[in-house]
Amino acid sequence: VKSIKHHLVRQLGSAVLTFEELYTVLSRIEACLNSHPLCPLSTDPSDLNVLTPGHFLVSGSLTCLPDRDVSDVPTNRLRRWQLVTQLTQQIWQRWSREYMSQLQGRTKWESNKGPLIKKDMLVIIREPNLAPTQWRIGRIVELHLASDNVTRVITLKTERGQSTQAVRNLCPLPID
Repeated sequence: VKSIKHHLVRQLGSAVLTFEELYTVLSRIEACLNSHPLCPLSTDPSDLNVLTPGHFLVSGSLTCLPDRDVSDVPTNRLRRWQLVTQLTQQIWQRWSREYMSQLQGRTKWESNKGPLIKKDMLVIIREPNLAPTQWRIGRIVELHLASDNVTRVITLKTERGQSTQAVRNLCPLPID
């Protein structure tokens, strides 16, 4: 709750919402918070499923269809439903960006070895345009060492197949 309250107050600002609109915004934010990955569901390297807070609530992951992106539409042109959708999307973007930054430990000042990642580790892939409640997950297949023996690029296995990603775009799960 504390992690989202700051963003909620900043985004709502002086917006005047009815009870139903505020309830809808809060329900959608609750779904976003309960969809974030906590830890792998199994130790199987081919399994990309993760445990989320939603598993404790509904015995499975939370799913919902993404809304059309209205974050760039001027506020004075929005209908009430679009306003609710825009508020939810803006809060999601701010919160997920901050959450991912918290997960990415800043190891630069702690050691010269780079981030603490290893083979077969499950990670969250940073993608700025994902819809709320959507998280892109991948499993590290191979580490590519640079000339200074620091890993900056890795090969990942995702639901779309294998891809190469920069380490700066990856966040380890909070519980591994």
